[in-house]
Amino acid sequence: MQTKLQLQVTPQTAINEQLLKEEASLQLGLSASDVVAIKILKRSIDARNRNIKINVTLLVAVNEALQEDVITFLYPDVSLSKKTCHIIGAGPAGLFAALRCLEKNVKPVIIERGKDVKARRRDLAAINKEHIVNPESNYCFGEGGAGTYSDGKLYTRSNKRGDVEKVLKVLVFHGASSEILVDAHPHIGTNKLPQLIENIRETILKHGGEIHFNTKLIDILSVADRISSIKIKKENAEEEMEVQNVILATGHSARDIYELLHKKNILIEAKPFAIGVRAEHPQSLIDQIQYHCGSLNEVIEKREYLPPSSYSLVQQVGGYGVYSFCMCPGGIIAPCATAQQEVVTNGWSPSKRNNPFANSGIVMGLELKDFEPYKNFGALAGLEFQKELEKNAWVFGGKTQAAPAQRLGDFVNGRTSTSLPECSYQPGLNSVNMQSVLGKLVGPALLGGFKAFGNKMRGYITNEAVIVGVESRTSTPVRIPRDKEKLNHPQLLNLFPCGEGAGYAGGIMSAAMDGEKCADAAF
Repeated sequence: MQTKLQLQVTPQTAINEQLLKEEASLQLGLSASDVVAIKILKRSIDARNRNIKINVTLLVAVNEALQEDVITFLYPDVSLSKKTCHIIGAGPAGLFAALRCLEKNVKPVIIERGKDVKARRRDLAAINKEHIVNPESNYCFGEGGAGTYSDGKLYTRSNKRGDVEKVLKVLVFHGASSEILVDAHPHIGTNKLPQLIENIRETILKHGGEIHFNTKLIDILSVADRISSIKIKKENAEEEMEVQNVILATGHSARDIYELLHKKNILIEAKPFAIGVRAEHPQSLIDQIQYHCGSLNEVIEKREYLPPSSYSLVQQVGGYGVYSFCMCPGGIIAPCATAQQEVVTNGWSPSKRNNPFANSGIVMGLELKDFEPYKNFGALAGLEFQKELEKNAWVFGGKTQAAPAQRLGDFVNGRTSTSLPECSYQPGLNSVNMQSVLGKLVGPALLGGFKAFGNKMRGYITNEAVIVGVESRTSTPVRIPRDKEKLNHPQLLNLFPCGEGAGYAGGIMSAAMDGEKCADAAF
């Protein structure tokens, strides 16, 4: 017999299979020898009280063995298929669109402006060490997209957008730990994602797909209401490719694509997005707060059984939402500019989340009315707002990839920081008044948010913490409208705007599901 069982256990029990078996036996009224095997199906932490508990859902095998789950996907060879789909962008939306094309016996042809996942590393090193930004290969552009070198968080609330479990299983099939099927907030880690992305690439190539790196979309050519061909540029050579369907999965930072669509009279519109800073604390301090520890010794004791803690905060300030975004326990703040004269921050964690700092975006949600000063830019008004703040950060950072920063306690109390704490942001920091960087709209809203967060998390406001600017690529400031049923734009019937860059996703999971959905709509 096999049965599902929900338990709430101590952290010590949760990590010990034998203790879990004994607890399951007790709950089911069985002897310990009756429970042959257990399998954890779901796991989450309840840290609301000092006495922390772990919620687990178990599959319990009574007097029989558990069969081992084997995850497999069988893709056909599409090399000779007469149906092709050109996919612009090799981020999660583009890669999962390509995998879905394989399933539908369609040959995917991926056009990626950046480099393959390993070659990207040299360009990331150049940003961190030499302050040189390659506009085609960076934290945002290249194989795997922005998520590859910014963490691999897989948590999503978009359960109605597609098959979450299938996406997770595809990732496990390509090398991710099966733990992502279990944890409430699954995470892969930047150190492990590149190999997984390579494995997905090999699947696409092995089954007849094509991937063109260092290849940039520069024009869309149409006849009547359909795209007839696309023009691409590789190194200094241009080429025209005939197309059947085009999935546009270029990510939230491909500004030239928005400008191209605008130029071609393909409808785009301004979209609200969020903007703010990265706040970094010592991880031990966040653990002390979140795990209700009276001392650092107690933190060390609890961390023997518990992962580094995270937090989620939200507050209304003057009619705007201020909230934490992409929280990275044991993480690093990364430089994510896509052009030389801008400073952009993001955060990531390795799989073990074992760095000494915790960082999170603290952002305010903007509204369309906030782009009124840029109305002459039309649909690109929000993009211009974003550009100006990033340029401001570059100027205040010293016109390098060093970032403007201020101790959190000083920011909240209106003081100048005469020094800055150690920080994970490798290009370096420049101490400034962050209100000057953020401006009259964003600065006061964040100030109000931080004050509220300090009341919710006692000890959060401290000069051990630093805020680093700016966190501006939370999502795209532009939406590419598409028909809600056909998922394409009525003007160009074979163009399928997809993922974060189109304004229809926010993270790896939702982007992957949208990629699958667009492939289904195309064929």
